[in-house]
Amino acid sequence: MQALQAGSTKAMKYITAIIKPFTFNEVRNALADAGISGMTVGEVSGFGRQKGQTEVYRGAEYTTNMLPKLKLEIAVADALEDKVVEIIAKAANNQEIGDGKIFVFDLADAIRIRTGERGDLAL
Repeated sequence: MQALQAGSTKAMKYITAIIKPFTFNEVRNALADAGISGMTVGEVSGFGRQKGQTEVYRGAEYTTNMLPKLKLEIAVADALEDKVVEIIAKAANNQEIGDGKIFVFDLADAIRIRTGERGDLAL
């Protein structure tokens, strides 16, 4: 087994964004255009101030509290935090309730499994 390789000790950020599904392509393209590659995307459901929506299923109207969203997870070097947040906020903004949220966390470490690289080298 290969020894783990130490990476840079620079701080890293873990950015989680909850966005409307139809804004995903614009967000992804804007990030790619800025040279940001690599993200994890998952389908999630949630609610906030938007409070849910009315649906019609087999002719019956019902209200659901949970709305479909996409959750983006992106790990970046500390220096890219502001740029990534700005890109996501601009591309996902439709000036509507429920456009989403962005959360930024400090990331203690990252390890590339294949090579053992650590820190921002693993990103």
